Amino acid sequence: MPRMTGSRLFAEMLKGYGVTHVFFVPTILMEALAEMDALNIRKILTHGEKAAAYMADGYARAAGRPGVCMAQQIGASNLVAGLRDGHMACSPMIAVTGGPDPASRYRHAYQEVEDFTQFDSVTKLNMQLDDLARFPALVRQMFREATSGAPRPVHLRLPGSHGQGVESEADLQPQVEAQFSRVPAFRPGADMERVREAVAALSKAQKPVIVAGGGVVASQAQAELVALAEKLQIPVATSLSAKGAILDNHPLAVGVVGTYSRECANRVVAEADLVFFVGNHAGGQLTAGWRIPAAGTPVIQLDIDPAQLGRNYPNAVSLLGDAKVTLRQLCDVAQPKARVNDKGWTERTRKLVAEWRAAAESMLASEAVPLRPERLCRELTQALPADGVVVSDTGHAGMWTGQMLDINHPGQRYIRCEGSLGWALPGAMGVKCALPGRPVVCFTGDGGMYYHLPELETAARHGINLVIVVNNNSSLNQEIPLVRAAYKEKRDDRSGEIWRFLKNDLAKVAGALGCAGFRVEKPGQLKELLPRALAMGKPVLLDCVSDEQALAPKAWLPDGSARGH
Repeated sequence: MPRMTGSRLFAEMLKGYGVTHVFFVPTILMEALAEMDALNIRKILTHGEKAAAYMADGYARAAGRPGVCMAQQIGASNLVAGLRDGHMACSPMIAVTGGPDPASRYRHAYQEVEDFTQFDSVTKLNMQLDDLARFPALVRQMFREATSGAPRPVHLRLPGSHGQGVESEADLQPQVEAQFSRVPAFRPGADMERVREAVAALSKAQKPVIVAGGGVVASQAQAELVALAEKLQIPVATSLSAKGAILDNHPLAVGVVGTYSRECANRVVAEADLVFFVGNHAGGQLTAGWRIPAAGTPVIQLDIDPAQLGRNYPNAVSLLGDAKVTLRQLCDVAQPKARVNDKGWTERTRKLVAEWRAAAESMLASEAVPLRPERLCRELTQALPADGVVVSDTGHAGMWTGQMLDINHPGQRYIRCEGSLGWALPGAMGVKCALPGRPVVCFTGDGGMYYHLPELETAARHGINLVIVVNNNSSLNQEIPLVRAAYKEKRDDRSGEIWRFLKNDLAKVAGALGCAGFRVEKPGQLKELLPRALAMGKPVLLDCVSDEQALAPKAWLPDGSARGH
């Protein structure tokens, strides 16, 4: 067995698993970072540990392979905060931190806090290295856990505040299992008896609908999803995470369902007599608080994680398997003419989609100043190249793009923040690192932008050439309804302290941090600036001055109420 340092071993194993970038705040594994230079692994130094985790998360979602983030011991708590979104998104991530040296434990060493258990709730596996001889095995275990079954972040704490406990030499052998370098590591098929039961139920139903989730995207099962829908003529709604899994201009597509949704999608799922959840948890956002579909609606569910099957709706049929393989099984068993005499349902769903589009058209084409966010989405839809990727923040950014942005080309992608406002900028930078040859557009608001504004300097320094579209209403205007409810008749000028910002020119800030910046004050400017920004070959920020009072439409609910926020 060869003699080498743990630093060299770590660098070689990352290279062996296909890692091209690491995102970090020093001081952590400094010798390993030096070793990475000769292995062509890019080191992305960020301005905060949470941003480093978000970049690794965006990288992982875009590349379909683990994203790596690292921090020293004192930064571990910040890194934990950054793993939360990746955990919710089932993103394969590798987190490495420093930790107490055995000789200093319980002695009030500088910056030492026992923080190991913080990682338990946001990781699939939380490990600690005590013996350097175990280092190769634990690195392999991280990649196996991150990519197998339902992907999620994993964490390894190293001895020494900056991981210096692995810098010594030992008998170490790099061991790489290529199968675990990508998601999914395994592609199990569902039991054929269950497959036949599911096909029979789908064929028998008069008003079935498929609700596709992020597992479809992670499994690269978009083609199989569409093939099954077309074969049985079943409308398809998606979660926000699966937006684009079926193109928005496909006749069976009804849009994003749930809380951040199109009204037509919620109506279709609410009217369905059978709902087929594919690769999602049927969670609160997707179902608008478990009201769409209503309790008692027959449900089929396909997931690679058995713990999710039937968790939120009792299943008529449960399918345990990889989405791509299982959808192909279903398609092979289904008879193409099973629904040929049942066109009423598809005609109904197309009518609902057409009515929604007609109602939205005036805002999508609005010439209003300040700008309407709907118009921003229309211009982005039209300017996005055929291989472009849109990365959206949460909150109003997710609500606007989920409803008003169209993904119309097979090569386009949409990647969303799972719930941590501010994720979009560093997340989009990670996406661009994973897909350097593709146009990447970040869509966020000024409220989201302020979280990690210094990372514009990181983008400029490393040549991470993305376009950032900021829906700048100088506020957190999503909070307006909550503020009104809290203040009631007492509302006065001071209520703005809860949600208003200064009217800053973020284009000038971008210029000061090494990026290009443009102030957009009229809708017509976007037609020229978006293509120009995409062609500039450097990070570009478009600061779009939008209407402070423009609130995203709330989710349609069957009882006539609405759900937002």
